[in-house]
Amino acid sequence: MRRTITAGLDGSPESLTAADWAAREALFRDVPLRLVHAVGPKPYVHVSADGVPRTSLSQDPQMRWADHMLREAEATVARRHPGLRIITDRLAEEPVPALLGAAGRADLLVLGSRGLSSVTGFLAGSVAQAVVAGSSQPVVLVRGGLRPEDEHHTGAFASGAAPFRDVVLGLDTAAPDDTVIEFAFQAASQRAAGLRVVHGRCPDLPYYDHGGDLNAELHDELTGDMHRALSKALEPWRHEFPGVQVTEQAVIGRAGSHLVEASRDASLLVVGRRRRRAAIGAAIGPVTHALLHHATAPVAVVPHL
Repeated sequence: MRRTITAGLDGSPESLTAADWAAREALFRDVPLRLVHAVGPKPYVHVSADGVPRTSLSQDPQMRWADHMLREAEATVARRHPGLRIITDRLAEEPVPALLGAAGRADLLVLGSRGLSSVTGFLAGSVAQAVVAGSSQPVVLVRGGLRPEDEHHTGAFASGAAPFRDVVLGLDTAAPDDTVIEFAFQAASQRAAGLRVVHGRCPDLPYYDHGGDLNAELHDELTGDMHRALSKALEPWRHEFPGVQVTEQAVIGRAGSHLVEASRDASLLVVGRRRRRAAIGAAIGPVTHALLHHATAPVAVVPHL
């Protein structure tokens, strides 16, 4: 099967915003866009005039609504992105397994999330969090109300078109993963954007957890070590993507809060998620959890071993 960018639709404005973002990503990658909606496995059952229960998908109002919603979404996206190949699918499964299955057959799955405000970011629902936690492929969450121009710098530019804001990568230098780094470099290259790589670390000091400050010498020592680790992890990728301008940012403190702050001036925020099983089902880490609830830019969660 040809690879696609897939967007999950539920009829909400937020999911249509996600579909529009997915369409732009599909054009970047020159692949089709697949729009999917999960309606659940149970068909509509009605009783005929002779009193015999009969099953008819065509007469199920939920199915008719789903088909209408998919057609409307397809028409809207096609109007905004002429020339893009669009596929629509109604999936007869519950939302989480349906979306996980769709993700496994795509390069990328895109989901919408209910926007709270431009300051507080967005709130990821239970379906989105379960899909992010269990997907074998990257998942992007797009907040409701995001506009295409929000991904670009504001102001007048001599070239006419405003450049993209930076792609931001949250990187754990203790275990840098090539899959996550490559995804971020590729996204920045496609957008002709800069790549800002953020690594945050909390010092293993008792007083720091209680709000203590680091003296200048210790601060410089820690950030120096962090910059060296960043440079080592990124060196081969700078050669692989020479056109991407990379900025390294070593920060003291919890990575999640720094990445939330960085998301306010980013076109895309990229983080990794280690594939592991929790005691009950799959789980996401605390950094990813914070971003799914508070970041303002689209968040790409890239699974890795």
